[in-house]
Amino acid sequence: MIVPQYWAEARAQYRRNGKHITVRRFGWSDVSQAEAQAHAEQRAQEALDGLRDGEKLARREPKVPYNGAEGVPIREEIVARHDDVLITRNSYGARCLNSADVLFADIDFAQQPSLRFAIGVFATLAALGLLAGWLTHSVLLLAGLLLVALFASGLLAGRVHRLYLDWQGGAAALARQRILRFLERHPDWSFRLYRTPAGLRALATHRTFVADDPAVAQCFSALGVDPLYARMCQRQQCFRARLSAKPWRMGLAHHLKPRPGVWPVAPERLHMRRDWVERYEAAARGYAACSFLEVLGSGVVAPEVARVQWLHDELSGAASGRPIA
Repeated sequence: MIVPQYWAEARAQYRRNGKHITVRRFGWSDVSQAEAQAHAEQRAQEALDGLRDGEKLARREPKVPYNGAEGVPIREEIVARHDDVLITRNSYGARCLNSADVLFADIDFAQQPSLRFAIGVFATLAALGLLAGWLTHSVLLLAGLLLVALFASGLLAGRVHRLYLDWQGGAAALARQRILRFLERHPDWSFRLYRTPAGLRALATHRTFVADDPAVAQCFSALGVDPLYARMCQRQQCFRARLSAKPWRMGLAHHLKPRPGVWPVAPERLHMRRDWVERYEAAARGYAACSFLEVLGSGVVAPEVARVQWLHDELSGAASGRPIA
């Protein structure tokens, strides 16, 4: 896990067929701005050399904070350091905990049926249409039923999905059942379970993990963790948990200033960010990011996890009783 303090950008150029080819790359450092600049220049030259050798490389890296970043570290403001745990501010202003080895798994409830489920409903309706057309020897009926299947499958899939959730006791109960099934196969595991506005959060307490451990991938798959979160855990070699409310859930109409919220901010615009953060933090004191529900599994808490668990619960307001947002 790398969350640098300093960032820089450099470019390198060469002429090809009478045209200038420009390559831009970012550099970073925890030591100084000068070291970040030197790193950027080194990476730009390496990319330029690769292009000259025929490699297919992007000429410019996108300036993104976390989601979507590839080949660069987490680009967020460091709000606080707690030994090896970093608290950063993400692109929309919320504070996030970043840990290299304590597993957090956010499970968002599925509000809509999956594409596979919708396709399955369509295939079933289409098969019934084919059967009816074959029995009646009517091409017109067959075409009509296939059109009905095409247009009605989405609506029917949504209704069947809602009925299935109700039958299982709701989305939360279904997600909890997945966790319990995973624990049946892994009785040594232990989770602290939290409710979030959009789902559940599971914190594994029995031991630490590295993000590319196959056990992590198996856990994420079994629990139904968001694929983007799982992918970013591997790319950034860390686990994350949001600690403060999302601005729009607290009624803050304005986005983090200046847009798009990527760190660092030009010095002349820093006051805009500070003003927004001050308003955000004042509002966030009335909310929690999650609320603690229960312990599932063995109940074991490894000492190296205990301190991160305490930090998470304290900073997220998990036991505060405040509304979650």
